[in-house]
Amino acid sequence: MFTTNPFAGISGFAPALMQWYLVVMALAVIVGTLFDIVHKGSARYFFENMRRFKGKGREVGGGEKVSIAMQTLVVDVLASGEFFNAKRRVAHLLGMYGFVLYIAATAVLVFCYPASQQAGIWPLLWWIGALMVLVGGYWFWFFIRVDVAAEGQSPLRLVKADLFVLSLLVSVTLGVIWAATGGGVSIAFWLYLLATAVLFFGVPWSKFAHMFFKPAAAFEKRLSRADGTAENLPLQTRDDPEQQKRHSMELLQNAPMDMGLGIKREAPRHY
Repeated sequence: MFTTNPFAGISGFAPALMQWYLVVMALAVIVGTLFDIVHKGSARYFFENMRRFKGKGREVGGGEKVSIAMQTLVVDVLASGEFFNAKRRVAHLLGMYGFVLYIAATAVLVFCYPASQQAGIWPLLWWIGALMVLVGGYWFWFFIRVDVAAEGQSPLRLVKADLFVLSLLVSVTLGVIWAATGGGVSIAFWLYLLATAVLFFGVPWSKFAHMFFKPAAAFEKRLSRADGTAENLPLQTRDDPEQQKRHSMELLQNAPMDMGLGIKREAPRHY
């Protein structure tokens, strides 16, 4: 099972079906991401932010920018350095690398071995990627994600932000079930295609596009720290009148920002 190309079983039904399907899904991601950029104004925000602070900080040389870009790539992108919770980071890395491996193996199997049961190591890589997604995704969903019960919400409560992870889990789960039951054209196959279409066509309404925005945001954040413009952020002190207004208790208005941290008995576990 782990060494057999599951997509070879549909070659007699429609030889080019999966190839055209993957092309349409790729176009859906591109169009959906562009729509998301225009709708949310993400690119406009970055360009306006860069223009607003241009000339206000020190000049960052080309070599330093390359170093910052490499730090962004290694720490923020490849290692998911924004997650300080070790379990959350591991779950995210499992899902991220599993998804990349799963998609790459799917493309190779469909385009390079469309009718061949034997496809070298690629079927095994497809299974490894799929199982990584399932382990990381279900671990996150059932054990790491926001504890909605602690917030007074029902554990069954779903919001739009859940669309990406849920559609991904449903798609990969159905794919694994379809492949484990022998592949071919079956009800599981059509459900697999339907769930995958929801995943890729749902880009404008899910967090799918964030994988393209996060590297740019991380780079801009590191660059603003390097050139000093990050210092223009609001002061994190209650000496600042705007910060004082955030607290209704008179006792806390003039207190230091770290007052009250001693009463914490455990590290935050819900996020």
